[in-house]
Amino acid sequence: MAVTEADINALTSAIASGERQVTMGGRTVTYRSIADLILARDTLQRELNTQNAVARPKQAKLYYAGRGYDR
Repeated sequence: MAVTEADINALTSAIASGERQVTMGGRTVTYRSIADLILARDTLQRELNTQNAVARPKQAKLYYAGRGYDR
């Protein structure tokens, strides 16, 4: 299942309101505690960040110091 920003927003709003029951993607889940909600939200956020990660190209840095002749 691909994680969406809407899933994370649903968990965040449930945390803010103090509810332990969340509906995401047509499924309703009841969590045992707010700590479990926070853990689920953080886990989904990490998965979303992994999905959206873009590999950065390698960077080469070149330095020129000259030969030291000052004429």
